[in-house]
Amino acid sequence: MNRAVRFDETGGPDVLRLEEVPLPQPGPGEVMIRTRALGLNRAESMFRLGQYGTYPVFPSGIGYEAAGVVEALGEGVHGLSVGNAVSVVPSFTMNDYPVHGEAVLAPAHAVVVHPERLSFEEAASVWMQFVTAYGGLVDVAGIRAGDTVLISAASSSVGLAAIQIAHKAGARAIALTRTSAKRQQLLDAGADDVIATTEEDVPARVRELTDGQGARIVFDPVGGTALADLVTAAAPGAVLVLYGVLDRTPTPLNISEVLFKRLTLRGFTLFEITTDSQRRADAVAFVTDGLAKGELTPTIDRTFPLEDIADAHRYLEVGGQVGKIVVTVGHDATS
Repeated sequence: MNRAVRFDETGGPDVLRLEEVPLPQPGPGEVMIRTRALGLNRAESMFRLGQYGTYPVFPSGIGYEAAGVVEALGEGVHGLSVGNAVSVVPSFTMNDYPVHGEAVLAPAHAVVVHPERLSFEEAASVWMQFVTAYGGLVDVAGIRAGDTVLISAASSSVGLAAIQIAHKAGARAIALTRTSAKRQQLLDAGADDVIATTEEDVPARVRELTDGQGARIVFDPVGGTALADLVTAAAPGAVLVLYGVLDRTPTPLNISEVLFKRLTLRGFTLFEITTDSQRRADAVAFVTDGLAKGELTPTIDRTFPLEDIADAHRYLEVGGQVGKIVVTVGHDATS
């Protein structure tokens, strides 16, 4: 039996089902993986809703992240062997390679032998979060020691990854979260300071924390009305990296502030890194090094069995998690 997560129409988690599908056979440049754990991201929710950058082709599979064991290799695949414990770097569309299933195909360039110290659950939690944070902070913003970084939606898996990468670079991480409910968890996760955006004056608090200088980097997946405060909180010459649009309401923007503070507002997506072979290799090397040294560690909020995939999506959409939601495949999801 080989089951995959499928859906025939856009909508809420109830459109998802587990369906028996033929065992896939890898073509040239492809790898067949028997999965043990699957990473769940906001991207899957948006894809299922028809709100992502690519629209699902029905009947549609889903899923960007998986970890498991190589079961077969297609022609021309080098550097991997049957039996390798691997995980998948999102660098393809979900229409081409949906990886939420029991046995899945992935392009060989996206398959990485992960550090042995990682469990399969942890390995399924690595690439979306750490490559997104690496891309925005290191590749795009050029983070350096002494920088102050504002990290919106800090309790998300990407937000937690950004805190760790800021520390790896010698920078100061200020976590932004809607209320004080997650303050202690974010401090425990390494945030140097936490600002509750609905309870505090964000620009005033940032000025207080930075001796009036503001933040040199802003890392934001939200947009919407809150972006105006982030512009005000930014230091002269700051880079604002916008990697999501969780708030789709119109964004008020003080153009004079952008102009006279010489701000850079930079849109960024993970695929800018993962579809460029050199930048992808640099990102994988950076993350693998950090994982091996223990400088980077994925945070798992909760796991669900594959049979409860719809419940996992429901939990994701509530937005109460701190870290990654992982779906386990089979009875044993450890390496």
